[in-house]
Amino acid sequence: MQSADAVLGVLRDRGGRGLPPTRLYRQLFNEQLFLMAYGRIYANNGAMTPGVDGATPDGMSLEQIRQIIGLLRAERYRFAPVRRVHIPKKNGTLRPLGLPTWSDKLVGEVVRLLLEAYYEPRFSARSHGFRPGRGCHTALDEIASTWTGTTWFIEGDIADCFGSLDHEVMLAILAERIRDGRFLALVDGMLKAGYLEDWRWHATHSGAPQGGVVSPILSNIYLDRLDTFVEHTLVPAWTRGNARRQNRAYGNVTANIGYWRRKGDRARVRELRKIQQSMPSVDVNDPGYRRLRYCRYADDHLLGFVGTKAEAEQIKNQLATFLREELRLELSTEKTLITHARTRKARFLGYDIWTRQADTWHTRGGRSLNGTIALGVPPETVDARCRTYQRHQGKPLIRNDLIRTSDYNIVAAYGSEYRGYVQYYQLAGNFNRLNKLRYVMEKSMFSTLAAKYRRPPWVMRDRYRTTVTTPYGKRRCFEAKLHTPSGTVFTARFGGVPLRRRRHARLIDGAWPARRGRQLIARLTAGICELCEARDGITVHHVRRLADLNRYSSTAAPRWVEAMRAIRRKTLIVCARCHADIHRRSNAQ
Repeated sequence: MQSADAVLGVLRDRGGRGLPPTRLYRQLFNEQLFLMAYGRIYANNGAMTPGVDGATPDGMSLEQIRQIIGLLRAERYRFAPVRRVHIPKKNGTLRPLGLPTWSDKLVGEVVRLLLEAYYEPRFSARSHGFRPGRGCHTALDEIASTWTGTTWFIEGDIADCFGSLDHEVMLAILAERIRDGRFLALVDGMLKAGYLEDWRWHATHSGAPQGGVVSPILSNIYLDRLDTFVEHTLVPAWTRGNARRQNRAYGNVTANIGYWRRKGDRARVRELRKIQQSMPSVDVNDPGYRRLRYCRYADDHLLGFVGTKAEAEQIKNQLATFLREELRLELSTEKTLITHARTRKARFLGYDIWTRQADTWHTRGGRSLNGTIALGVPPETVDARCRTYQRHQGKPLIRNDLIRTSDYNIVAAYGSEYRGYVQYYQLAGNFNRLNKLRYVMEKSMFSTLAAKYRRPPWVMRDRYRTTVTTPYGKRRCFEAKLHTPSGTVFTARFGGVPLRRRRHARLIDGAWPARRGRQLIARLTAGICELCEARDGITVHHVRRLADLNRYSSTAAPRWVEAMRAIRRKTLIVCARCHADIHRRSNAQ
């Protein structure tokens, strides 16, 4: 059997050469592809959430994979409707979220791997969402590095993009490249599986599979049409001129400076120099110079335009017309804005973006700041994050969900959340705004620990305070340690992260899943029970979180708990007898 890496490598090569795969469906019979898919999704946050059939990864085995492949080979595999729940959005409304069955997640990940391998070489370089090696930081860095001189920002947002993708258009786009009817029929069945809400089935007439792992790649394939339209139609139509013409008034002042310098009148030169520094050296309204730039992350896209506002309105209308007529999508009237880049700030991927203008900022005698793109942390975003760690009147929040856990888990929870904020906003010029968030989170963490031990917060602060050495010197932080029965010591840390801006920081989407699961697959294919060393009926026992093992005391923990604690994994390879015994004892407790 051909390895999964070899199959994906061939498809990437075909995507690069433009050869349409005519036997893509046959790749679904590859057991190694399913093992790769399993290794990538088993540790996802929602992996243990059951769908309509109640199944989870717990009890996963090679036999289950072979059964799914058998159904696919006979063309009898059918996607089940997703279980729909509603989660809150930032604006107070609810967003529908679909929970597919475990087998559908597995098949969906295999389909995603095949589509990504074939289409990834074809995607635009201006697309950054849900792509390997790319993410929010690559999109923002591209804007900050190459959009110099932008006058207007066109903030584009597609209304209910994932829920509005037209199935006919989607299949037509796929059929242009993929000449395999069975594979297209499988994708069609996935799109039209429907959903269950209050145990009533509802048809899905549009949109990508709710909550499915294949939805991001399908949306990128769909919106690649938008990228092509902008890059091949809009950008050439609205780009002209090699450089702006010189400002005649600026040239006259420069000539006068030279004249009075030769005359030796330094006072007059200083006055003229101030006038020169207050005006642009080029004609910012040059009708012969236009530039249009484009960047997209998922359904959010941003265009930077050098020109007039009326022309920016025309570009917006052309974009809306293409989306409506060709892709059957609508721009959100509330979120699609035209923003003047020098006087106001556009919002993209959680950052404030604007064009800097400061005539008094000089480097080597010249104005080096004007026209460059600035990225910033929105003040309201910091305030909103702070409120999540505060009660009424600004008092620190005591997190009751963490009080009954260990000190290690409390410090680790706050530490990971704070590091996430810091890592995401590393590109911002006003990075130090996060000092306020760090202070508020510290108070909430100490209040939670104080409520656990019924001690004042300052006692908790002194107990866990320490210093660490960083590339920028020593920094104060707070640490809690966890000692395992095997003698291993784990350390959780809050703080100690220098708030230093990194202009080209990278936080790549999906960086961890690419390396995830290799050890699990090797353990599963070895076929040996890790409790009794049996070789029959091998399955995988899953727990939702490692913290779930903390409910067992260190002295009376079952053998399987001790084994999972020792290897620090959420999975354990066991035989059918040991697996049944684990669930029997767990239910008894």
